[in-house]
Amino acid sequence: MNNSKNRQSILWLTQLSVLTAIIFLLAFTPLGYLKAGPISITFLTIPVVVGAIVLGPYAGLILGGIFGLTSFIQCFGMDPFGVALLQINPVFTFIMCMVPRMLMGYLVGVIFLALIKKDKTKLLSYGAASLSGALLNTIFFMTALILLFGSTDIIMNLRGGKNVILFVATIVGINGIVEAVATTIIGVAISKALNRFVK
Repeated sequence: MNNSKNRQSILWLTQLSVLTAIIFLLAFTPLGYLKAGPISITFLTIPVVVGAIVLGPYAGLILGGIFGLTSFIQCFGMDPFGVALLQINPVFTFIMCMVPRMLMGYLVGVIFLALIKKDKTKLLSYGAASLSGALLNTIFFMTALILLFGSTDIIMNLRGGKNVILFVATIVGINGIVEAVATTIIGVAISKALNRFVK
C-alpha cells in the first residue's frame, strides 16, 4: 500500500515538475507570448490547464502561481506594459500577476472534477475545463487590472474616454479568442492523452 502511494506521489511530482519546466520554457522564449498591442496573447495557460485537469486543483494552484511568478519577472525589463505598472505600484503588480493565475488554475481543477462525475462522454469535461482556463485567466486578469490600476494615467490613456466594458472588450478582443481556442484544443488533446497514459 505504501509503495503504491509512494509511486503515485513520485508520478504526481514528476508530472508537476515537467509542467513547471514547460511554463518556464514558454515564459522565457518567444513560444509563450504573442505580442499584440499593450497586452500580449499568452499560451502559458495551457500547461496550467493540463496540470489542473490531470493532477487536480492544488496542482493547478501551484502551476498558476508559477505562471504568475514568471509574469511578474517579465515586468523587470522584458514586458514594457508590465514595466510601466511595476513603476506605478510593485505590490499591486505582484498581486495582479499572481492572484488571477492561481485562482484560474485552482478553479479549472474544481470545474473538471465537478463535470467528470456526470459527463458520460468525458469530452465535455475536458473541453469545458480547458476553455474555462483561458476565460478565467482573461476575466480575473482584466478585473485585477481595472481594480488596481484603473485610475492611473496609463490605463486612462489606453481607455481614451471609453467606458470600462468597451475598453476591456477592445483590449481583450482577438487576444481572448486566440487564447481560448488554443487553450481548449491543445488542453483537451494533451490532458486526455496524459490521463490515458497514466491509467
